[in-house]
Amino acid sequence: MVKAVRVHTCGGPEVLTYEDVEVGAPGAGEVRIQQTAIGLNYIDTYFRSGLYPAPNGTPFILGNEGAGVVLEIGSDVTTLKVGDRVAYAGGLGGYAEERIMPAANLVVLPDDIDDKTAAAMMLKGMTAQYLLRQTYRVSAETTLLFHAAAGGVGLIAGQWASHLGATVIGTAGSPEKMDLARAHGYQHMINYQTEDFVARVKEITEGALCDVVYDSVGNDTYPGSLDCLKPRGLWASFGQSSGPIQDFNLGLLAQKGSLFATRPTLFNYIATREALDATAGELFDVVRQGVVKIEINQEYALKDAQKAHEDLQSRKTTGATILLP
Repeated sequence: MVKAVRVHTCGGPEVLTYEDVEVGAPGAGEVRIQQTAIGLNYIDTYFRSGLYPAPNGTPFILGNEGAGVVLEIGSDVTTLKVGDRVAYAGGLGGYAEERIMPAANLVVLPDDIDDKTAAAMMLKGMTAQYLLRQTYRVSAETTLLFHAAAGGVGLIAGQWASHLGATVIGTAGSPEKMDLARAHGYQHMINYQTEDFVARVKEITEGALCDVVYDSVGNDTYPGSLDCLKPRGLWASFGQSSGPIQDFNLGLLAQKGSLFATRPTLFNYIATREALDATAGELFDVVRQGVVKIEINQEYALKDAQKAHEDLQSRKTTGATILLP
């Protein structure tokens, strides 16, 4: 038996229970890994609350991101061996000391990327990669707006977009978070608590507006995000930390300039082995080159997952947060 954090009934952070679970042996194409660090992400709160239903119902173990060491391999596994250091993003079951994973979902870590860094960046960093390099290919000609700039994805995206030469505008909810974002590549910051972000974007861009808006906030930033876009600009809505958008009006896209809208998720961008290796590989490259620095600003023991969720939803955290078994 090993320790894990499970959800028996969906709800607030109080439903997280730290308990013993049976892991079992890996089947064909699977490996058993001992986890050394686990990433905390806002998507975890969606599954915990029931906003996103767990694929196999309750009870279930939260967590979509982690790093560790291969303990045992099942039949038909040829890409990994016992002792390999690995990391992943995707597939519930991360809030545990050990877990079973499909070998196809794991990537071997380079020697110069440690386990904590890997656990803190796989989901957030590959999200930044697909947003900036695939959903909309950012370049030196790009002007972009990134909501929640001081969050885990936001701090990675700011550094990466700035390296690509883009004009990078961000929003955050306090002077401290604005300063943090500026230190991570954002040339312009907007305090959404005290400023009208649409008016400020118009001012910053001298009316030219943005090529793309990356929006993980949801309800509170809609439809304002659309008003920040140039004609035929792209709104990438990849999260809903303030709640889901209700009654999306497709006609607004026409009214506001033949806009494009997409609701992407990482797992569609890493659905094949080739795509996973390419996405993770580019992330590893920018981290190893020092283009993107992964800063772990909070660490919690796995048994304190309730507190971690409370702090995350109270906007007390910045950047990356990890849980330690």
